Amino acid sequence: MKTLLDSTRMNITLQRLAHQLVEDHPSFTDTVIIGIQPRGIYLSDRIAAMVKKISGNKQIDYGHLDITFYRDDVHTSNIQVPKHTNINFSIEGRNVILVDDVLYTGRTIRSAMDALIDFGRPKKVELLTLIDRRFSRELPVQPDYVGFAVDTILTQKVKVYWQEKDDKDEVVLIDKDK
Repeated sequence: MKTLLDSTRMNITLQRLAHQLVEDHPSFTDTVIIGIQPRGIYLSDRIAAMVKKISGNKQIDYGHLDITFYRDDVHTSNIQVPKHTNINFSIEGRNVILVDDVLYTGRTIRSAMDALIDFGRPKKVELLTLIDRRFSRELPVQPDYVGFAVDTILTQKVKVYWQEKDDKDEVVLIDKDK
């Protein structure tokens, strides 16, 4: 196991990502933040709070998106329990920033975009991810905002620990073989 981001570096990275969003979307009047369930919401909760603080805008539209029934593996034997979707605002003609913790094959993002269309037609969709596992893509998906990029092999797994869920903030690279 190798630590990619400890809690200090993770906080610095989150601050940088939030500042990048405020640079690109100063008012957030036509921009929304949507975290992908289940683990992308921990990142999006923090990013949304940081953006509110940095921008001084307390009225940022922010929600959570469940993609369970949009996944291409939903009919496999793995039982998937749906999470809660909370998007109580319109995304029609607005910029949507999708947020997930790890970008790997791109399939989760494809599913999220399919699910998003049920809520309207956004003007633009951008992707923010804490970890980009480059060179592992199965679909042509690339993030607009990246916290940390890492080159991995198939026998490795990136695990993000969140204080809210796991009692610590850390990103580690794990060899599945060992």
